[in-house]
Amino acid sequence: MLGSYNQNKAPTNAGHGKQYRILIADDDPSTRILLTHFLKKMGYLIVEAVDGEECTSVLEKEKIDILLLDISMPKKDGFDVMSYLKQKDLTIPVVMITASHDIPQTVKCIKMGAYEYLTKPLDVDRLQTILRNAITESELHDKVSQLKKELKSKEIFRKIIGGSSPIKHVTEQALSVMETDLNVLIIGESGTGKELFAQAIHEGSKRKKGPFISVNCAAISHELAESLLFGHIKGSFTGANNDHEGFFEQADKGTLFLDEIGDMNADIQAKVLRAIQEKKIRRVGEKNERSVDFRVISATHWNFSEAFSNNSFREDLYYRLEEYPLYLPPLRERKEDTPLLAKHFLEEFCSANNLNQLSFTPEAIEEMMEYQWPGNVRELKNAIQRTAIRCKNCGEITSILPQKTGHFNRIDKTPTCKDTPEKVETVDPQGKILSLEEIERHAIEEAYKACEGNPTKTAQVLGIGRATLYRKLKKFGLN
Repeated sequence: MLGSYNQNKAPTNAGHGKQYRILIADDDPSTRILLTHFLKKMGYLIVEAVDGEECTSVLEKEKIDILLLDISMPKKDGFDVMSYLKQKDLTIPVVMITASHDIPQTVKCIKMGAYEYLTKPLDVDRLQTILRNAITESELHDKVSQLKKELKSKEIFRKIIGGSSPIKHVTEQALSVMETDLNVLIIGESGTGKELFAQAIHEGSKRKKGPFISVNCAAISHELAESLLFGHIKGSFTGANNDHEGFFEQADKGTLFLDEIGDMNADIQAKVLRAIQEKKIRRVGEKNERSVDFRVISATHWNFSEAFSNNSFREDLYYRLEEYPLYLPPLRERKEDTPLLAKHFLEEFCSANNLNQLSFTPEAIEEMMEYQWPGNVRELKNAIQRTAIRCKNCGEITSILPQKTGHFNRIDKTPTCKDTPEKVETVDPQGKILSLEEIERHAIEEAYKACEGNPTKTAQVLGIGRATLYRKLKKFGLN
């Protein structure tokens, strides 16, 4: 069945730095045995399939570099496999293996995207050449796919700023799940950008042409929850003057984003669970159910352990929502992204409001990096916008931090301390005029005492950056 094997040509994939996996899909055992023996000697890793159904099953689960495909197979033939590859957008080089009388069918497979064909008995030299060329094409496809993936990632995550390892990890996870129909639960503190990630996953999914319906579960009252989520028909209750389409129906063929899912009323959770499981809803006042096709992405800042123990949230609903969890790190866990975010927000705000472009001093950047940002990206954005208005004629921004008064005051104020520093004298008790260095030392000492040793407040009162303050404290021995 196989011609003579030339040892000088084996293995064809030597020097490529990897072992290539070849799937042999043929219902003839002797063909599989001979090909396997021959290809293993050439250095390939071999996977076998006895029919078209097993072939597609392998392709679903494993990374295959080249497919050797017989046309006439039980369950699914070569045409079915080629259709499957096209449907799944798989660009694996396919080499058809066929008897000479099947050439017209082989030509049909070539038109469907097959790379090449071989007739039985197989010509070994030609097989080696085809595999070598197929490997080159496979590598090219991989490079193109990687470039497409990178371009897609840049486009989809264009609103998500950052280059830190934590944020890269999250985007990679989001990329891996977006093309599936798994329900995604995004977990993260307030202000970390959960809705931005939900929108990105929708935009990268096969549902991108459908609607993205965002629902704030914390804002839905118990009385209106069923009507808002599932809709109602005219006359079903007082005030129902028209038929109403609920959020689940509005999300048909698209994505339903349930924000703050942990705040959903306990009484409605059972109906939400059933709607997600069955993909069917019933409007209030209606007898018949309606089928809806949607994907659920939900978001929460909750730790659900306590909610399970006091029965305020159903565990079965949680596990239905958490088919794929996605954890968004707080800003303090990706501090290196803070300057990028700050620069982006500042430029965006100045452009949108016709302000002269501003910049940050190194001290301001250092200050932002050191601050913990309990409100995360949202707090950073708000602080920068307030500061941009206050400093619109300054050119440079030296500080953007909010005033701390026991808790973080969300209204930016002129920095104040518990006590106002005393007036700085320029002469000593003996009437001797003090040097500039002595005056500076005295001013820093008084401000530091008045602000109870808080370096951030002290720097703000003195109008200098924290880094500068630290240098001065060290210089004057005031640590």
